[in-house]
Amino acid sequence: MVAKKVFTSKPTAILVDGAFFLKRYRKCFQNGKSHNAETVASNMYKMCLSHVADDNLYRILYYDCAPLNIKMNDPITNKTVDFFKSTTAQFRVAFLDELKKKRKVATRLGQLRSHGGWIIIPEKTKQLLKGNIALEDLTEKDVIINAKQKGVDIKIGLDIASLAYKKLVSKIILISGDSDFVPAAKLARREGIDFVLDPMWQKINDELFEHVDGIKSTCKKPPL
Repeated sequence: MVAKKVFTSKPTAILVDGAFFLKRYRKCFQNGKSHNAETVASNMYKMCLSHVADDNLYRILYYDCAPLNIKMNDPITNKTVDFFKSTTAQFRVAFLDELKKKRKVATRLGQLRSHGGWIIIPEKTKQLLKGNIALEDLTEKDVIINAKQKGVDIKIGLDIASLAYKKLVSKIILISGDSDFVPAAKLARREGIDFVLDPMWQKINDELFEHVDGIKSTCKKPPL
């Protein structure tokens, strides 16, 4: 007797835009702003697995940047600020460490670089331009370091292309809301990949909506 050959579909890859996820997490998960790194990592993992059975998961790829490891003088107080010791930075480090412990999770890190020092937050800039406040009214909470991610988007795009061209998966789920990924989504679809977007209930533009095969958010919808 000849055994029947069993055909199984290729697995699913889940790609997570880290900056987008953490921003939406605070809105979609109850008391999300107060959750520690372990809780956030656990909830992200559960959210990803809700898209696919564990035995059909290729890998969860998480894209982000390590926190800034620099010191600069605050322009308001003139005190030295060690960005790596900030609450935000320490959370990011702990969160990345927690993700590394999860099964089938890999981190892809770009770089976070400062550009041009400090900037005034947009809300206070508007008030200054309208004459509602003066420069002397600004506090240390009204200025932030001008830092931008480098290399994250290109890593996501390259991984999508690699997964598609090498036929490693049959489906890609991208947790993001950025229309910059439209070219990568179009490429994957041309290669026969089922490309699904999870925007965590954020409204997306028409161009992105047009070039994906489906929209599915698995976390709880936040209140309006």
